[in-house]
Amino acid sequence: MKDLTWKVLSSEYTHKGDWATLRRDRCEMPDGRIKDPYFVLEYPNWCNVVAITDEGKIVMVRQYRHAAGIVSLELPGGVIEKGEAAELGIKRELLEETGYAFDNFELLCVVYGNPATANNHTYCYLAKNGKKVQEQSLDEHEEIIVEEYTIAEVKQLLADNKIAQALHCTNLFYALMKLGEI
Repeated sequence: MKDLTWKVLSSEYTHKGDWATLRRDRCEMPDGRIKDPYFVLEYPNWCNVVAITDEGKIVMVRQYRHAAGIVSLELPGGVIEKGEAAELGIKRELLEETGYAFDNFELLCVVYGNPATANNHTYCYLAKNGKKVQEQSLDEHEEIIVEEYTIAEVKQLLADNKIAQALHCTNLFYALMKLGEI
């Protein structure tokens, strides 16, 4: 198979931030052509979870997403902290955002939101038999409404294009397959 990998000749940072970093690369393609500049967004890795309660409901969250200018229905999830294992990150995010705790987490897939321009990936989990154990413990700028849906309702929300976050739709697809629902 032909090697399609680019060689990075140089890199410089245009912006470094807590949530996003912009890097400018100079690359050589396998045939010798030079691509300059090639911009890469560096983000921390993310995680999300299809969390199913003891009653068989999927826990979802609704929150405002400023970049898109929408109120988005999503799965619980967020940033994996530096040095944190992905499973610990999703357990923490789920508890903070929803107040639900789960003991059993299964990694369904690891996906890239946009591997052409961003370097991070997302760990997608399935958790079952959860219980509400505390109130939310939100970050300073988070406002999150917790909602519960049946599997049939979530399938209809997907069919009606009511879940806009592509990485969350991906996890729902894998979870529904795993559960024998599609």
